[in-house]
Amino acid sequence: MNKLGAIIAEIQLVTAKISGMQLEEFASILLNGKRIFVVGEGRSGLMAKSFAMRLMHLGATVFVVGETITPSINEGDILVAVSGSGTTKGVVWVAEKAKSMNCQVVALTTNVESELASCASLVLHVPAATKFRKTGELKTIQPLGSLFDQCVHVLFDTICLHYADLKDVNHDQVFKQHSNME
Repeated sequence: MNKLGAIIAEIQLVTAKISGMQLEEFASILLNGKRIFVVGEGRSGLMAKSFAMRLMHLGATVFVVGETITPSINEGDILVAVSGSGTTKGVVWVAEKAKSMNCQVVALTTNVESELASCASLVLHVPAATKFRKTGELKTIQPLGSLFDQCVHVLFDTICLHYADLKDVNHDQVFKQHSNME
């Protein structure tokens, strides 16, 4: 098998273990929140930012934690926190803060017993390998947390499709929200 085929097969192994109903529940949580905030560091942070961008295209009020224009989080807001290990200090701290403000926290992690998972009202378990290569993790040919990040990106796009269905948003409406300054 070529490397591309191997990567696609790894993604399929992980995503096959994730409940479609849980992805629909995630989309419903987003729909019912006042505003959506996303947080992650490194490549996981990039996945979170791409999710925020797509949610903006779908008409959501969404912010990336750490950006200069991000307001304070308040009760009724949603935090989506991404950390493969579930132990990334900055992400865990933000999740704890959001929980203390009576916000729903949705966590995407490989570790359902992590500090991040303990803060979450919904944990989306992504059973991919992490950079730590712990015993019992899925084997991967890829370095570090690549498999986790790829799966998170695909899951976020799937959640966006559910969210778009709930909001009855179509491609033409989404396209109108796309940047016109490029």
